[in-house]
Amino acid sequence: MTNDAQPSQTSGPSSTSLLDETIGANFVRTAGRFPDREALVDVPSGRRWSYAQLNHDVDALARGLLAAGVGKGDRVGIWAPNVPEWVLIQYATAKIGAILVNVNPAYRTHELKYAAQQSGMRLLVAMPAFRSSDYAAMIETVLPECADLMDVVYIGTESWDALVAGGSAVAADAVEHAMEGLNPNDPINIQYTSGTTGYPKGATLSHHNILNNGYFVTETIKFTEQDRLCLPVPFYHCFGMVMGNLGATTHGAAIIIPAAAFDPAATLAAVQKEHCTALYGVPTMFIAELNLPDFASYDLSSLRTGIMAGSPCPVEVMKRCMAEMHMAQVSIAYGMTETSPVSMQTQTDDDVAHRTETVGRVHPHLEVKIVDPATGLTVTRGTTGEFCTRGYSVMLGYWNDPEKTAGAIDAERWMHTGDLAVMFSDGYVNIVGRIKDMVIRGGENLYPREIEEFLYQHPDVADVQVIGVPDEKYGEELCAWIMMKPDAVPLDQAAVAAYCEGQLSRHKVPRYVLVVNEFPMTVTGKVRKMDMRAATTELLGL
Repeated sequence: MTNDAQPSQTSGPSSTSLLDETIGANFVRTAGRFPDREALVDVPSGRRWSYAQLNHDVDALARGLLAAGVGKGDRVGIWAPNVPEWVLIQYATAKIGAILVNVNPAYRTHELKYAAQQSGMRLLVAMPAFRSSDYAAMIETVLPECADLMDVVYIGTESWDALVAGGSAVAADAVEHAMEGLNPNDPINIQYTSGTTGYPKGATLSHHNILNNGYFVTETIKFTEQDRLCLPVPFYHCFGMVMGNLGATTHGAAIIIPAAAFDPAATLAAVQKEHCTALYGVPTMFIAELNLPDFASYDLSSLRTGIMAGSPCPVEVMKRCMAEMHMAQVSIAYGMTETSPVSMQTQTDDDVAHRTETVGRVHPHLEVKIVDPATGLTVTRGTTGEFCTRGYSVMLGYWNDPEKTAGAIDAERWMHTGDLAVMFSDGYVNIVGRIKDMVIRGGENLYPREIEEFLYQHPDVADVQVIGVPDEKYGEELCAWIMMKPDAVPLDQAAVAAYCEGQLSRHKVPRYVLVVNEFPMTVTGKVRKMDMRAATTELLGL
């Protein structure tokens, strides 16, 4: 991974054609090829669908939506954890051209109201309740303020049964006719990106965007109809519904739901029981699974591959997944909701260095470049800059927000990600942080990721996050939040400094160390560094 004076720009192979069809058409084609293969298994309830059965049930639900007056371009919200009905709604809306609006299961009334109003949601499908969330009560609160929201259907209740039964009033071929009127470039999905500043933005994605991205993600890990994919990642996010569901159904593979929400023991039990060949997760999920006291008792020998994405993967975690979880072909993927999501991915035969020190190489049919954030000019390889990507995967735009769209996608259709990256001479890329996460200490640019990787090697550290906090003298100082391994003696600043002595430059040694039991997280497993900064500043009186 040496560097030279080449520009940091490259494009992916185009030998495999893009899929030029809608999600519904692709799903029907798969069901026709593999009617008897398992398509969906819900481990908690024991419910199972073959591709033929799933296609039948998707059509029944799609007819129900048509009978309820939902058609092409109408927005249908889904507010639920990982249950089979989520998958049914995903494909039923795709078949009739309704735009699925993914509502984060962690949302509360204020956020729900915003998503419903901003998207012009016409129908909302929801769980009545889950864990501590009383969805029905929250919906009742916001319903009067959502002018477009005509109806709410609750999964597992009479209203769901009535929606499906209502489909008998429309012609048997109504779904087929609806599909004929669709174009692969039609918008089909709105995903609200977690707004770190202001309100969330509704990334609007087409059939073409997400069908192809799901397909090429699983092509890269060599999926076939023989694969069985365990999905503990949330469906409401691209990781679950695109890389997971669409990645599986474009290949005739099975989707295995281990639990409604992430549970490390339930995940490993599902892998064992259902003989899963692939497992997805963010690094914190894999860490939780590997740290189970009875981890060694699970038979994970059916696994061969999977994807780790969502945030940087500690080197040691990757090595343990490959060695102890039998995931020799595990892949790292990198992207963002606005790019459907994946732009870069490691290959199944990459060496350990490429799989632990990079996020892989550019996906088929895409271009990437790394630019100087100040000038917009492409930097030479080996130089840090902002990661930009262009191609089929770039979203149509932010829903009803041309101003924010123009701020993210430039006139040449390059998506500016806000991520800092370095491209090596072989075209592989390392993500070194977010532009907004970079810490500037006394004029020095410090990248938390580098310091986190180093501290993670400490034998007593289970997980670590590094942030910048205000400092009168240097502008910013480093603070490490550390989660200790069970029974380990908590580290303090002096112990961390001693560990870093002679190995890290002094200005990279954290000035502050906080030992914590957890990090503030989004529901997709991303650490909320903004919340950490605020909490640290208050706690230390900075």
